[in-house]
Amino acid sequence: MAEVFSYTLVHEPSTADQPSVQDLKFQLERGNDPIKVEAMKRILVIMLNGDPMPQLLMHVIRFVMPSKSKSLKKLLQFYWEICPKHNPDGKTLKQEMILVCNAIRNDLQHPNEYIRGATLRFLGKLKEPELLEPLIPSVRSCLEHRHAYVRKNAVFAVYSIFSISEHLIPDAAELVTTFLQNESDTTCKRNAFIAISNIHPEAARQYLLKSYTGIPSMDELLQLAFIEFIRKDALTETSNKGRYLRLVFDLLEASSNTVVYEAASALTSLTNNPVAIKAAAGKYIDLSIKESDNNVKLIVLERVDQLRKRHEGVLDDLVMEILRVLSSPDLDVRKKALDISLEMISSKNVQAVILLLKKELQKTLDHDYDKNVEYRQLLIHCIHQCAIKFAEVAAAVVDLLMDFIADFNNASAADIITFVKEVVEKYPALREPILARLITSLGDVRSGKVFRGALWIIGQYSTSEDDIKASWKEIRQSIGEIPILSSEQRLLDSVTDSTVEGLEEEKVNGSSKPKPQRKVLPDGTYATESALTSDSASAAKLEAVKSASKPPLRQLILDGDYYLASSLASALTKLVLRYSEISSDEKQKNLLRAEAMLILISVLRVGQSNFVKAPIDEDSVDRIMSCIKSLSDLENAKMIDDIFLEDTHLAFHDMVVAEESKRADKDRLEKAKSAIQVDDSLGIRQLSKKATVSEEDAFEIDITKATGSEADTEDLSSKLNKVVQLTGFSDTVYAEAYVKVHQFDIVLDVLLVNQTTDTLQNLCVEFATLGDLKVVEKPTTQNLGPHAFYSVQATIKVSSTDTGVIFGNIVYDGSSSLETNIVILNDVHVDIMDYIHPGTVTETQFRTMWTEFEWENKVNINTNSASSSASVKDMSLKDYLDGLVEYTNMSVLTPAASLKGDCQFLSANMYAKSVFGEDALANLSIEKEPSGSIVGHIRIRSKGQGLALSLGDRIAASQRSGSH
Repeated sequence: MAEVFSYTLVHEPSTADQPSVQDLKFQLERGNDPIKVEAMKRILVIMLNGDPMPQLLMHVIRFVMPSKSKSLKKLLQFYWEICPKHNPDGKTLKQEMILVCNAIRNDLQHPNEYIRGATLRFLGKLKEPELLEPLIPSVRSCLEHRHAYVRKNAVFAVYSIFSISEHLIPDAAELVTTFLQNESDTTCKRNAFIAISNIHPEAARQYLLKSYTGIPSMDELLQLAFIEFIRKDALTETSNKGRYLRLVFDLLEASSNTVVYEAASALTSLTNNPVAIKAAAGKYIDLSIKESDNNVKLIVLERVDQLRKRHEGVLDDLVMEILRVLSSPDLDVRKKALDISLEMISSKNVQAVILLLKKELQKTLDHDYDKNVEYRQLLIHCIHQCAIKFAEVAAAVVDLLMDFIADFNNASAADIITFVKEVVEKYPALREPILARLITSLGDVRSGKVFRGALWIIGQYSTSEDDIKASWKEIRQSIGEIPILSSEQRLLDSVTDSTVEGLEEEKVNGSSKPKPQRKVLPDGTYATESALTSDSASAAKLEAVKSASKPPLRQLILDGDYYLASSLASALTKLVLRYSEISSDEKQKNLLRAEAMLILISVLRVGQSNFVKAPIDEDSVDRIMSCIKSLSDLENAKMIDDIFLEDTHLAFHDMVVAEESKRADKDRLEKAKSAIQVDDSLGIRQLSKKATVSEEDAFEIDITKATGSEADTEDLSSKLNKVVQLTGFSDTVYAEAYVKVHQFDIVLDVLLVNQTTDTLQNLCVEFATLGDLKVVEKPTTQNLGPHAFYSVQATIKVSSTDTGVIFGNIVYDGSSSLETNIVILNDVHVDIMDYIHPGTVTETQFRTMWTEFEWENKVNINTNSASSSASVKDMSLKDYLDGLVEYTNMSVLTPAASLKGDCQFLSANMYAKSVFGEDALANLSIEKEPSGSIVGHIRIRSKGQGLALSLGDRIAASQRSGSH
């Protein structure tokens, strides 16, 4: 059977109430135009669903074709497009088509130009040469019609007829060429040029060269047609390539953004000349700035990125032009521009880039933009990358960022201090100026994270007496008077009632003071008690002490930041030990040691008092006590020095080296993607077959990708794995579904088998869903014959990564009109792994999201269960982690170096991202018991509840099935 083409897609909700042929005939015969319109719509839907209804052909010819209604004429054209036009033998045309052909010819000669034009457009849908042949004179005459709408459709009709059968219009090339030369309307000329470029490329080439000088001033549509022809013709006809390139260069200055984009695309496909590539990239950048649509900006920037990869080093001079895109308010556009710029920065332009990024950083402080914090972190990351790549700007970059360390919020300031730590370690020559600047900035820091990083740098890299003394002085000023507890108690004792009353009045903002209350004394007499003389007075005084102005480090410790107190203890210990190594002044050594111990002991004491917001935790107490013991233990000075001064520095050095190695591996992989191997075949255009597609024809490659023609087809085994049985083998209707996931849709291709000897009337498959799923296309109702097969499809929209369930039943009519039979279907569970992909985020981003996300799902892990197999019980912790990563489609963020070795405990962070933009975080904490079993838990966090629960259910299911 010949393949039947479908041009129109119309969905019929249900065929249960489908009208009979007689009803349709009656409506066509007796009805007025509105009734006929409705009847024709029903007929078209029925025909598109597979019933050709040939018995209606004469009724349509007799009662619909004579109508002058434009709506009916349009529906009639749809009908002629899909109705069977041949006899059952498939060769000879039906006799009725003579009448149809005559009606079409009358419409081609109609005085109304709209009817003529619409009929000419319709001719492009007819594929039968016998039907088209009588219409050719009328089509040719339409080429000379006074109205441009008719002429522009007529020239396309000529091209369509010629492409179906060349012998119908053998002089099509001369006809269209003459039309093109004599035509004045730009749309008609554009259609004619497209037609002649496909009918006779040589004639199109001659016309283009003849009109060469006037093309830059022509209409936009014509210019686009010329560019399209040049892109294709230059691959086969190289003699005119030079003139084509000059023309495309001229079109880069066109007023239309569409022409400029197409000209730049054509230019990059025609030549690899650096001048041409830079010109095209420059126009792309201009478009990304001029266009208001963010999607267009991203597409154009992606083109620039592709050019950068294909022509390495050619576009480096345009990095400042790309950074002009930062004026866009959209964060995604800014991120794309910064990512491209980072790859194009060189030693020549890095200074200018740093200055521009500094201005952008300042704008984030002066202006309140949307997503200001995220944009600021992007800028800090870019500045960081510049300093890591180019040592000559590292000092300036650190100095620049230190200006903002007190102004930024916690996240941005923490990124800066992390970056400073890496620079100090990587560039020893910069340690002294950076340390001096950090010491002077310490008093302005208000963030605990930044203070911790600064204290670590000061404690680790203060190697001279002057540095240690300056650091000590600044730290002492940030702590304030010691002992802390005694000074706070003294401040509490000095607080007067008038001070408290002032604070109370300020709190209540002018509200009335608490009234005195009467109290019965033990002797039975009455006394008046004021609220300020009761327990609340003490609490008010304590609150006044807490709210008093204090040095920054002291304030953070009193606010309960004991992690910072631990960092302070470590930094002071390092400074004392370092000073003991390099100084010969015994008195000063003892003074520093004693003062450090006094500070740490006072931190412990105040942490256990009521002057802090929360009592100190045991871990911080242990850490501070170990530092105090180290300071007091002079006998093991050498071992203590190695631990505090050498081992910690070596651990950080290894971490920096690991990060540098990771960056180098990433760069190596990127270069390997575009590298050309020595044994790769060379593509020489002159020696290749003309039928093959050139590698340089990027436009054709893009079209192939866009249409999905390049998509890999699934093999049979993968399809069989996705087949779900919906009913049992003994049910009257057997059903199974092939579940196919396509981006945000799930398509169920259901096979229905009638296992009875009866015809099942009005059989329908009904689906419903649980979760964030929605049925958008329901299967149609059908009649299923004895032992017959039938396939239906249902489309379900997915709106989030959630554990969804699809359920339903099959309904069909019984022997009586009132009887309905139902077959219940098995549930289909949506596999969330189709929507989750591994991702990568920085440690700072992971911690930030972990703090912000409110939904957590904790899943306990125990391989010592009855369902666990022996292989699972005997696996190592690292093997368990690898299996979990593969099962959940997550990536491990913990460095591989931290997971090496055989240990009885393992902790790792994991991350994944869904196609809906949802982030999934996970922390695995497991240990190996003496019995060999693995126990622990995994905590999953996400912004929404669905993703966290779905991942937890999948991990729990793997535990039950014994996969882990």
